Amino acid sequence: MHDRLLPIHDASGLHCRFCAKPLHHTFADLGVSPLSNSYLAPEALNRMEPFFPLRVYVCEGCKLVQLPEHQSPDAIFSDYAYFSSFSDSWLEHAQRYADHITEYCDLGEASYVVEVASNDGYLLKYFKAKNIPILGIEPARNVAEVAQAAGIPTLIRFFGAETARWLTDSGYRADLLLGNNVLGHVPDVNDFVSGVKILLKPNGTATFEFPHLLQLMQQNQFDTIYHEHFSYYSLLAVEQIFAAHGLRLFDVEELATHGGSLRIYARHEADETRPVSPRIEALKQRERDYGLEHMETYHAFGAQVEETKSKLLEFLIAARRAGKKVVGYGAPAKGNTLLNYCGIRNDFIEYTVDRSPHKQGNFLPGSRLPILHPDAIAQTKPDYLLILPWNLRDEIVEQMSFIKEWGCRFVVPIPEVEVLE
Repeated sequence: MHDRLLPIHDASGLHCRFCAKPLHHTFADLGVSPLSNSYLAPEALNRMEPFFPLRVYVCEGCKLVQLPEHQSPDAIFSDYAYFSSFSDSWLEHAQRYADHITEYCDLGEASYVVEVASNDGYLLKYFKAKNIPILGIEPARNVAEVAQAAGIPTLIRFFGAETARWLTDSGYRADLLLGNNVLGHVPDVNDFVSGVKILLKPNGTATFEFPHLLQLMQQNQFDTIYHEHFSYYSLLAVEQIFAAHGLRLFDVEELATHGGSLRIYARHEADETRPVSPRIEALKQRERDYGLEHMETYHAFGAQVEETKSKLLEFLIAARRAGKKVVGYGAPAKGNTLLNYCGIRNDFIEYTVDRSPHKQGNFLPGSRLPILHPDAIAQTKPDYLLILPWNLRDEIVEQMSFIKEWGCRFVVPIPEVEVLE
């Protein structure tokens, strides 16, 4: 079916990772940046860091927004710094999903749930508690071993057609196949979705969550662009990709997570037991109304990005001239994109903090800000706390409400700088 498809690089330049058309149109150019999850140990501070172009393209044909593959998934994900279990709101989201989908798909002890990019087992543990058989697939060994230690069966390898065939040959087929925030991390999306087709039972359900391109553009969430995110999906684009592999999207939900995400529901094209929800067409029409079928809409995004950069730098310069101390909260990948694109170093922000012990004691890539324990905030009493994982602002404001005791104020950088009252 896909003999026409080419890798994103060939002798003539860049090609779309889905439909193979040449890529000529820039969506956003964020300069050069290190890998956003390549945190630096103290002994690495005197070494050179590799920086890669962070220029995003949009395909004129299928309208898939995408980054070239500057680094292989092996280099990015074999040892990973992100552990899902350190966000309380994300755990609550995972539990709500597990409860909902168990009832929705009528899952039980005879069912089989497979999660792709299962991280530290944060979600599968809720299915395990219901006595539903589970399997996680996670390429990052350090993260997968945490899941295994917690009693979550986890296969340490990348997912695609080869892994799916190996599992089906071993007798595994999924009643529910799910993946949260993995679809954008896949450079060979055709291989990945063909693996979904292979592993899913004839009447099985697949769900995938990913940040919604429409929200990225409307809310100016350019910091969610980084090298680990190879693709940025609209419903219009992702529907084409699944259809090309014999999978039908039959429902979609809009979620508040990650600044605005989609959860798509897919089934085999031949499975007509579930009709297509009117929510599919309604959301596609909203995307059309916004202009996602027209290249002019994508070309206009870069100007929004530049304006946000200017406003953040203006705030930080004014704070410094006023003798105010600014520190960061969080060490997320999105924060690293923001800091490196804006050229922010320790002359503007003294340090950042993070709840994850896997990040504490290290330094942010590029900006090289030290990552401290959250206790440092009470000890140093800054004037402003810049929330880098702005998608968790409510959770962080509640956790850190004590900073108001000495007059410290929260600052959110996206969609534009806002000092919270």
